[in-house]
Amino acid sequence: MEIRGVLLWLCGFVCVFRFLQAESTCKLKAKFNLNSYKDVIKKKVVIGGMFSVHNQLASTDGNTSRVPVSSGCEGFNFRTFRWTQTMLFAIAEINERKDLLPDTDLGYVIYDSCYTISKAVEGTLTYLTGQDEAVPNYRCGNGPPLAALVGAGGTDLSIATARILGLYHFPQVSYFSTCSALKNKFQFPTFLRTIPNDKHQSTAMAQLVLHFGWTWVGIIAADDDYGKYGIKDFKEQVEEAGVCISFSETLPKGSSPEAIQSIVQTVIGSTAKIIVVFSSDVDLSPLITELLHHNVTNRTWIASEAWVTSALINQPEVNSLLAGTLGFGVKRADIPGLQRHLLDLDPYADPLTEEFWETLFNCTLDYGKALRMAKERAGGVNSTLSRAVRGLPEGLCSGSESLAQLNNTYSDVSQLRITYSVYKAVYAVANALHNLEHCEPGKGPFVGKSCADITNFEPWQLMYYLKNVRFKVPTTEEEIFFNDGDIEGYYDLINWQASGEGEISYVTVGDYSGSASQAYRLNLMNGSIVWNSGEPQPPRSVCSENCQPGTRKGIRQGEPVCCFDCIPCADGEISNTTNARECILCSGDYWSNDAHDACVPKIIEFLAFGEPLGITLIVISAFGALVTIGVGVVFVVYIGTPLAKANDALLSFTLLLSLVVTFLCSIVFLGEPQPWSCMTSQVALALGFALCLSSIMGKAALLMLRARALKAARVKAKAAAKAAKAAAEAAANSGSPDVIVTTVNSDPGTCPDPEVDGVTCAQQRTIAAVATIIQAVACTVWLIILPPHPVKNTSAQNIKIILECDEGSVVFICCIFGYDILLALLAFVFAFIARKLEDNFSEAKSMTFGMLVFFIVWISFVPAYLSTRGKFMVAVQIFAILASSFGLLACIFLPKCYVLLIKPERNKEELMKPRPKPRDGSSTGTSASLATAATVVNASIASTAID
Repeated sequence: MEIRGVLLWLCGFVCVFRFLQAESTCKLKAKFNLNSYKDVIKKKVVIGGMFSVHNQLASTDGNTSRVPVSSGCEGFNFRTFRWTQTMLFAIAEINERKDLLPDTDLGYVIYDSCYTISKAVEGTLTYLTGQDEAVPNYRCGNGPPLAALVGAGGTDLSIATARILGLYHFPQVSYFSTCSALKNKFQFPTFLRTIPNDKHQSTAMAQLVLHFGWTWVGIIAADDDYGKYGIKDFKEQVEEAGVCISFSETLPKGSSPEAIQSIVQTVIGSTAKIIVVFSSDVDLSPLITELLHHNVTNRTWIASEAWVTSALINQPEVNSLLAGTLGFGVKRADIPGLQRHLLDLDPYADPLTEEFWETLFNCTLDYGKALRMAKERAGGVNSTLSRAVRGLPEGLCSGSESLAQLNNTYSDVSQLRITYSVYKAVYAVANALHNLEHCEPGKGPFVGKSCADITNFEPWQLMYYLKNVRFKVPTTEEEIFFNDGDIEGYYDLINWQASGEGEISYVTVGDYSGSASQAYRLNLMNGSIVWNSGEPQPPRSVCSENCQPGTRKGIRQGEPVCCFDCIPCADGEISNTTNARECILCSGDYWSNDAHDACVPKIIEFLAFGEPLGITLIVISAFGALVTIGVGVVFVVYIGTPLAKANDALLSFTLLLSLVVTFLCSIVFLGEPQPWSCMTSQVALALGFALCLSSIMGKAALLMLRARALKAARVKAKAAAKAAKAAAEAAANSGSPDVIVTTVNSDPGTCPDPEVDGVTCAQQRTIAAVATIIQAVACTVWLIILPPHPVKNTSAQNIKIILECDEGSVVFICCIFGYDILLALLAFVFAFIARKLEDNFSEAKSMTFGMLVFFIVWISFVPAYLSTRGKFMVAVQIFAILASSFGLLACIFLPKCYVLLIKPERNKEELMKPRPKPRDGSSTGTSASLATAATVVNASIASTAID
């Protein structure tokens, strides 16, 4: 047992020894080089702060052969230095107040983040440790408790510090970080801010773009979470509303001339007149400088709150580039006493203030440094050197320089926006501490309704009070409270307006309130805005102009939807809205107007009685009918004459009657088509021509047969004449002459001699009647089965509704008028065969010419009819009817009327006889009279008494 105890004791000793040995090997890995303000001695509570007093880290030589040294900072920023002084001013003001933390003196520890994440992390770790060395997870100091961190400036810096502070449930109140990603309480549980969430700003920018109808915008964002998240929210909203992004560029962090040059070329090459920029002034400044070198103008810039009132951007030379800029700035306020505090700086108080003084006045507060510089400038000249040594060296600050006379960014308190946000952040922490300090025991918010001790509280306890704080800011009376870490989204809309001296001033031309209803969030005073172009109207920024009514949008392949061509709507289609995607087809009885923006009733077209063309056709038709009737009257008057009786007078009257029908039926084609007019016009035309052509065919058939008979008779007569001559000669020789007597049938009231004419009058009339009856039967069947009827033709002409007659059946109409064509062909063939019957009047020739005219008219009619539309089709058809009717009337009856009225002496029976036989002995025959036709054969063999 004793041995076992000894062994246990030895083991325990070894373990303790090794632990102590391991503990003794702990060492500091790095020494941070931080610029800071500190006041923690004899303070009850310490508030932390972090500001980007410098713009960037100082460059290093990158030598890895020696101990690394924490980088310094360069590029003094007067604007953020003012913010730093504002925190000091607010803490001093709170310490003097009796109504807020009356028993608690606030201290502060403020670090310079140099606008870089690494310095922000260094400051955070150092702040949590409580001393200049950072020891993670340890609070090495024994001073006053840490309250909260006010900072750390930009979004990337705040995200880095918030991740660390969140591990320890340490409160952080930001005055400048607006990124919407910081709203995520799962990642950043202790982050709060006194500046609105970028969700509100992105919405405000989107509404501004939509308000002015800009659909073609370029966007530029910083290469950090502030720029990425801000532009992302903006793009989502505007693209959903139909806005297109011309280009999207990212500003580089740090110096990158190539990237800046690329962005400049993109801006110059884009047709977008509106450019939205989500960036800090530090990141944007190099781009503005390069754009000025390229003299880029005629652009309107939409600024985020991070640079809209930045003096780093607002330099005198940017007038041509940035005048007319619109941007959203956080709420502005006047802070009484702040300017006095800013101007009453002691240049020797601390290193940061010394650097500020030296940078501002371009001198040094270090006498030794000034002396060395003077010696270097003297360059070995004895007299100059002696004067430099004897007096004050050149370049040495006196420390009494006047800040008020410079009127620079630092001392300018006309646009206290981010400065006011710093002021509110400090007061938020102070009010939370006040509530923590004045917690009534037994009514506390913690376990057992306990309260926290102001001298020894945990960060998470203060976090509770910060989340639930509600107070009014001194002097402005603005009520501040946090809603899930954010405050109300309120912005002033600021317009950069150039004065007569070329200086740019910030003019508030509207505001945005995220808590208002959707329709009233953005309020603008359009008349107060001064645009970059100098025009009173806002600039237009569209890839393609709006498509007006009457056109539709045609998307260009491979380009954004805002880039399109305006394509006119086709005939019969309309668009009655701007930027219509499709044209609307007008309904059947409507058609598009000339502008293609409305459907109008189609023009109703038919050949009316009252229009000039209709009147002309009526007059011509009536004239033709009257002339035909007049011819009939003439024939009635001269019915007893040989010419009137020739070739069956009844068929002549029938022919005249049919021509009257064809002349008058053309009138029925006029006017608005009705069921009765459609049937009447077509049937009357078919029957009229059938009667006309069958009558001609009957006449021509007789003449054809007569011509053939007479030809045979003449041959026979010639032979008989030769025989008679031989007999006469024989009789003369024998001395006993005979008398040969010829009997001639000269009764004009009788039909032709059946021995000569193969067709009698009854047969002629029967031919005409049967041919007409066949047509009448066919027309009757047509009218019963598929009669013609009126229709609205909407396909022939798009802009018109043509009222016309539908024939009912193409087969029937072809058969009906094909039959008429057959009659015409037969009549023409018969007349053509009989054309060589020659005497004083040749009717066969007249009929032949008449039928030729008939065919010429209707052959010409077909292409003319097919090439016309609407009422002109009816007009062409009527002209064809009239022309063919006049042709038949003129060719057949004009010669007869000429003889009856002008040359009555030729209207004699003997003139109807055959002409003398030609010398060549050929016989041609006659066609004049039925009464004299039978004598031809007998006359050819007649002779007088021969002695």
